[in-house]
Amino acid sequence: MTAPLTITVNGQPRTVAASPWRRLLDVLREDLGLTGTKEGCGEGECGACTVLLDGAPVCSCLVVAGQADGRAVTTVEGLADGPLLHAVQRELVARGGAQCGICTPGIAVCAAAVVDAGACKGGDARAQVRELLAGNICRCTGYQLIVDAIVAAAADVERGQP
Repeated sequence: MTAPLTITVNGQPRTVAASPWRRLLDVLREDLGLTGTKEGCGEGECGACTVLLDGAPVCSCLVVAGQADGRAVTTVEGLADGPLLHAVQRELVARGGAQCGICTPGIAVCAAAVVDAGACKGGDARAQVRELLAGNICRCTGYQLIVDAIVAAAADVERGQP
């Protein structure tokens, strides 16, 4: 059974005919062509498929498309403002925090939400970032470069850099 679902994706209203029981991850990748969101485990354990649903990080492999009907979804593609990368994306690239790329979109989306909310700064910024990353598994970097990038992005945003 398919139904028209209207989801605001990366700021643009989109209507897609899909079963409301399909995973949001599949609708984003297959129906809307937004392949930045990756599937890692398919069980909500790795965080690779993290998107923002009404501003809150969720594993899109655990959300059925019907739950997103009438709501706003932000994917990794929606973090950038045209050619201008979000501070988190920019710092992940600059500091080598993106290696194979499977976990990077989920980490970037989750980190952007937290950084934009004004967290991950001050004396305990590194501890805050490590807490943030608890739901994201990376098998390549050992997390240090990712933590460095997110702390730097938080400082960039605090200084008013996009």
